[in-house]
Amino acid sequence: MKTKALGSQVITASELGLGCMGMSEFYGERNDEESIKVLHHAIELGVTFWDTADMYGPYHNEELVGKALKGHRSKITLATKFGIIRDVTNPTKRGINGKPEYVQSSCEGSLKRLNTDVIDLYYLHRRDLNTPIEETVGAMSKLIDQGKIRSIGLSEVSVETLRKAHATHPITAVQSEYSLWTRDPEEGILQTCKELGIAFVAYSPLGRGFLTGQIKKFEDFDATDYRRFSPRFQGENFNKNLSLVEKIAALAKEKNCTPSQLALAWVMAQAENIFPIPGTKRIKYLEENVGALNVYFTKEELKNINDLFPLDAAAGLRYPEAMMGSING
Repeated sequence: MKTKALGSQVITASELGLGCMGMSEFYGERNDEESIKVLHHAIELGVTFWDTADMYGPYHNEELVGKALKGHRSKITLATKFGIIRDVTNPTKRGINGKPEYVQSSCEGSLKRLNTDVIDLYYLHRRDLNTPIEETVGAMSKLIDQGKIRSIGLSEVSVETLRKAHATHPITAVQSEYSLWTRDPEEGILQTCKELGIAFVAYSPLGRGFLTGQIKKFEDFDATDYRRFSPRFQGENFNKNLSLVEKIAALAKEKNCTPSQLALAWVMAQAENIFPIPGTKRIKYLEENVGALNVYFTKEELKNINDLFPLDAAAGLRYPEAMMGSING
């Protein structure tokens, strides 16, 4: 496993990371004991770029990662996020807060839950449209001065927001959804990250599991699974998207790899500054994801994939309508 610089900053990370969200919620029942085994096995495999957030759980995921970090902190590039507010008594209620005073208090809480003195990469999870981005990032830069974080990241922001933020303090990484079925970042943010020397962290690079080819019917989802409420997994959208995945499965068979390995390798092939962070709570899938590092493409193969899975090929919004307003703020 190679490590690479995160953008032009001094932070480095494994070329393939691990999204930890699903270990706590959104994708069926959780099993903390099994998840910690996955996290420790990830270290053995060199997958040492871990991604969490205070809203996952809420709070549970940071606490889980904090337990797994014990005795291993120096090996891990640790990323967490703040800004999305959830009520512990009613986690379906959401809000966004990027006010300077909230930046400080959120960081203190994350440090405690993660059982660490410093966070390597601290993201604003979503932009607060009622607070100038310059104020939020300015407050985050003070955390660097205090030694509480090492670098600043932004999640799901527009090019305009990124430029304003970067002019306030250098941004290390931008995190957005990016995969064969979510190629929105190609419409500006990827190019801007490259121009400014910023790393791009791709979450859900396997299309929330859909691109693995393992999901065959809507009824297989647990009653609490987020995907039951995602437009891309509803009705006719599900069927249309399944036909796209079948094309990827056919290509993967020709390539002698799994569909998930092909999908991950495609993301990594798009640019040197891209770091995918596929999530999993199973060791066998973690190992399968690492196998994507051995999949390479010719120019002709990449063109063929793009022809079969062009921009906007996926049917349906990637989030429910009510949540789309917080994207590209």
